[in-house]
Amino acid sequence: MTPLDIERLRAETPGTRNVNHLNNAGASLMPDPVRETVLEHLDLEARIGGYEAEAARHAELQSVYDSVGSLIGADPDNVAITESATGAFIRALSAVPFAPGDVVLTTRNDYVSNQIMFLSLASRFGIEVVRAPDEPSGGVNVRALEKLAHRRRPKLISVTQVPMTSGLVQRVAEIGVICRERGILYLVDACQSVGQMPVDVEDIGCDFLTGTSRKFLRGPRGVGFLYVSDRALELGLEPLFPDLRGADWIDGDLYQPAPGARRFENFEAPVALVLGMGRAAQYAQDLGLEAIRERAWALAESLRERLGELGGVQVQDKGRERCAIVTVSTEGHQPLDLLRALRKEGIHTSRAGREAAVLDFDDKGVDQVLRISPHYYNTEEEIVAFVDALSRLMN
Repeated sequence: MTPLDIERLRAETPGTRNVNHLNNAGASLMPDPVRETVLEHLDLEARIGGYEAEAARHAELQSVYDSVGSLIGADPDNVAITESATGAFIRALSAVPFAPGDVVLTTRNDYVSNQIMFLSLASRFGIEVVRAPDEPSGGVNVRALEKLAHRRRPKLISVTQVPMTSGLVQRVAEIGVICRERGILYLVDACQSVGQMPVDVEDIGCDFLTGTSRKFLRGPRGVGFLYVSDRALELGLEPLFPDLRGADWIDGDLYQPAPGARRFENFEAPVALVLGMGRAAQYAQDLGLEAIRERAWALAESLRERLGELGGVQVQDKGRERCAIVTVSTEGHQPLDLLRALRKEGIHTSRAGREAAVLDFDDKGVDQVLRISPHYYNTEEEIVAFVDALSRLMN
């Protein structure tokens, strides 16, 4: 399907010899170069000590900012390393100076943790959460969102580029134009999109963008990143609770935020995982994000076509553009039971319930789905094996 050397890539991914891993939206199989990077640093920590190992790897750690920045089209000074995408989102959200009556404008297809945070802000600080309607074909109606932005004058617009419970790809760049024209702060959750498709913060036009290592980027768990725009920094935005990494205590009653996005970092960091994320970012760029997207999305479309031929299975993905996340409802069978049965056969998927996507699932009339997320290192044979196994389990 693409120029990628799949045989070589699978040889660099030992997990493919053991399992049919179709849960890349949860956590991908790490390639050898990433795994080796993590293990080498852990070994160094064991031999000389954690602080000393970090000092010895200072140059490599600085290069992580270059790799992640290059991955998303950002200057290294605009990148902060965090413990997760959710941690990054929390720090970005905490930097917005909300006041009672302020509006957060978002969508009906957002990440569940983000929606919970908005509702918490509404409960504690009196902000209002407004959700733009969807198009009939799926995905936010950008023109309706623009009208809401004009009428309600939100303090922040927040959009999840790819929801965890659907193959939908939101039109984040078009929304970015709306935000820039009106001077509205713009926060994009790219947790599921980074690593499976090109992501460019300049094209998107966002002030904050959050991402993780463990999903389609194929890095280790327990580390993520945050992009912060020059505009957000010039506005003096900073996290609500900086620590000694993010600020200097310069007088008894005075502190000064660190320059650049580093003000959003904490002192303690999993150095081995940070290095692993940097290696994963470089690995993806060496392969080419366009080539990665072409193959992963082609596998997902092949999967949707095959699933559409199975009785009792309904593909639930909507939108003008659909990515490498495939979700299905299964008549007469609980997705969790299917997941467990598939796992016994060495086929990995995941399940999402209504609690993860209340609005979207209520609109679709489903209470849970089976989620299948292939990546570029998967094969057509693995897609066929999954469909055959699902068909057998459904009958």
